[in-house]
Amino acid sequence: ASKHHDKEEKNITMLRTAVCFLPRNTQISCIRSIPYRAPRQFSTSPIEDETPPSTNPEDGSASKHHDKDASGLKGKSMQLTGNPMDPQHWMKRQAARSQLRAVDWKDEDFVKPLITVAAIWSNALPCNTHIRVLGDLAEKEIGRKGGKSFSFGTPVVSDGITMGIEGMKYSLPSRDLIADGIELMHEAYASDGIVSLSGCDKSIPGALMPLARNNNIGVTLYGGSILMGKYKDKAISIADNYAAVGAYSAGKMTKDDLVAIECGACPTAGACPGMFTANTMATAIEAMGMSVPYSSSHVAVTPDNHISPKKQEDVVNSVKAVFTMLKKGIRARDIMTRHAFENAITMMMALGGSTNGVLHLLALAHEAGVPMTISDFNTIGEKVPLIGNFKPFGEYAMQDLEKIGGTPLVMKHLLEHGLLHGDAMTCTGKTIAENLKDVPSLPKDQNVIYPITKPLSPPMHHIVVLEGNLAPTGAVMKISGHELRKFKGPARVFDGEEKALDSILGGKIKKGDVVVIRYEGPKGGPGMREMLYPSNAIVGAGLGSDVALVTDGRFSGATHGIMIGHVTPEAQEGGPLAAVAEGDLVSIDLDARKLDVEISAEEIASRLQKWKAPPSQYTRGVLGKYVAHVKSASLG
Repeated sequence: ASKHHDKEEKNITMLRTAVCFLPRNTQISCIRSIPYRAPRQFSTSPIEDETPPSTNPEDGSASKHHDKDASGLKGKSMQLTGNPMDPQHWMKRQAARSQLRAVDWKDEDFVKPLITVAAIWSNALPCNTHIRVLGDLAEKEIGRKGGKSFSFGTPVVSDGITMGIEGMKYSLPSRDLIADGIELMHEAYASDGIVSLSGCDKSIPGALMPLARNNNIGVTLYGGSILMGKYKDKAISIADNYAAVGAYSAGKMTKDDLVAIECGACPTAGACPGMFTANTMATAIEAMGMSVPYSSSHVAVTPDNHISPKKQEDVVNSVKAVFTMLKKGIRARDIMTRHAFENAITMMMALGGSTNGVLHLLALAHEAGVPMTISDFNTIGEKVPLIGNFKPFGEYAMQDLEKIGGTPLVMKHLLEHGLLHGDAMTCTGKTIAENLKDVPSLPKDQNVIYPITKPLSPPMHHIVVLEGNLAPTGAVMKISGHELRKFKGPARVFDGEEKALDSILGGKIKKGDVVVIRYEGPKGGPGMREMLYPSNAIVGAGLGSDVALVTDGRFSGATHGIMIGHVTPEAQEGGPLAAVAEGDLVSIDLDARKLDVEISAEEIASRLQKWKAPPSQYTRGVLGKYVAHVKSASLG
């Protein structure tokens, strides 16, 4: 720089706008600005450098102009950068501003609202590998709107990749770690608003929990679904791998077909495509009002793995929503009310969502200070039929819902039949009913979404909360439209997932058995692993309608069959599941909503008196802390 120091150099601003906030006669020495440009962030797929303008007619062409009036929205972040109307405070924050200049802040940035971009990114999994690119787009859009942003990532654990190994024990704990990480960054830097970006299923509630916890101004955006893969001209997804392993082990599939499914199931970036946990939570949160309309049903990428134009629009509209919330003073808890949670549960039941939705919605309600219990899922579910024809039990994926009109189409249909609270506020600054005003009614020439008047199944034929002497504080069963109402069989008891899976794959489980997998709860696992391998091995072996699985662990959204999880109290805590012995008769009665073991209360008590909790091998680190503090699955 010293080689080119000439008269023009004198025109370099010294403190620029900051000068006008200093007291008169303050002596200032010359400060050179050293140009700095952050390196372009890595992208797994090429995208347009500029975000295309939204096609929403009410969007106000947000991406076409710089909103120069946004400085009036700066509030909390003055704690960080200094209050320009208070010269003394401004001077006290000089050191902070000095460091911020090193990361490309300019004078004008210090008077802009500060927006956190929480991009839960990793290239270890397809669900979140594109989230960093969405974060880049969000930061550009925030700049166009007149704000200043900073971004960061968090850990993210793939259920699908860690399934069946010790690593899966970190999956559910990652939800709370993600939430804590976002809270830490957002609150430490005193940001005014937030856009949190998520993909894999635990990252979705994790991205919203801190907003509810601290009543922040902001929205969350789902990164979108992966496209369906292909195998012999048949649409397949990651879940087909688990069933294929069971089929191959039972001699019902060749090795070539097994490998073909492995190679063809996951063709692009994005989260699991059916109504698994990610799409369950994304659609529920859109119905709750904390993400922008249509965003949950827009797929992540195009077939050539570029960020889809609709998903780019979701970024634009999410940033617009944050600025709307800033202008109107709308905070998370203004949206996340009891009615909002009832809307979310209604959507989950209608579309055939994952049992994990019970855990995550209870956790979100706790963070939002909304009283809610596990029994509320039955109360709401009694009114809501199953209308979504989605995998794993149905025919379609999220890309098919997008084609017929997206999540708002379903919401409009539910609203028309009195199943949604239309007066609930949303992040757009409008109510649910106002957002859905111009959405068309359900089209007739499709069977992705069935009409309420002729549903796939009546109410209480999807997710049912059971109680009984085996689950005094609740268990969760996913029926997914099956006509099963009662089941009884001898218990085949396994202390841990691995032993159960070996027995299933070894052909030792027979028709009529009830596979009991215990010590897989939040404390016992620890981490409450998903039992997708054993459940799909049962289905793959042709036993899906003839064998039940009962566990204090949980299930993937890709699970189907006769599956009961979240049994509480868990075995590690001395719940009745710890007292079940090989051969005890286990009874499931859906009409009575009961899960019982057919032994007396006295016998259960006698067995538990002799029982001792297995010592946990996790006494340190993340899982050690989790074991020490985690609560019952019935609380989320």
